Amino acid sequence: MGDMVMDDAQVQNWVRAERLALADFLEDLTPGEWATPSLCPGWTIHDVLAHVSTTDTLRETLVAVLRAKGNWNRMNAELATTRAARHTPAELLTELRAFADSTRRAPGAGVLDPLVDIIVHGQDIARPLARPYETPVDRVVPALDYTIASRFYGAKKRFRATRLTATDTDWTYGEGPEDIKAPAIDLLLLATGRPA
Repeated sequence: MGDMVMDDAQVQNWVRAERLALADFLEDLTPGEWATPSLCPGWTIHDVLAHVSTTDTLRETLVAVLRAKGNWNRMNAELATTRAARHTPAELLTELRAFADSTRRAPGAGVLDPLVDIIVHGQDIARPLARPYETPVDRVVPALDYTIASRFYGAKKRFRATRLTATDTDWTYGEGPEDIKAPAIDLLLLATGRPA
């Protein structure tokens, strides 16, 4: 795993940069591209944008969690699809840019969760569109370290008999007979349960 030292301000700067980069990337999508299924099952590109640009209050989030009977994934899906139905992509892009500096996090989320979220959702969008979307590896590695260590993502359990090796930076994790070698961004997608 990486040995990078960073502070909360550095992480927030990265989150801001990633939010603005994603807004720029999405600026010229066609109506058909907005309707493209993302890597998030059941979510279109428009839905993912609605999720990453969310300005839901703590109260709204807690009400949505209760409505989803505690299922965090279902709650996120319901909020995203409802929000996408209410707002055009242009409106959501404006909100994403306005939200770029926000330090608000979901209840129980760590400082690195928003970074993981925006990096991974950028790929959830870009890959189905077959458009290149690069995130600097110095941002991906801390997100990958955090994801591997977090119980929320379940990566430790999935990769307990696997060695992960990044091919684009000096990063490895785990021991085991299976060895997965890939760019750090692909390893991050795998660690969050996506196909890479």
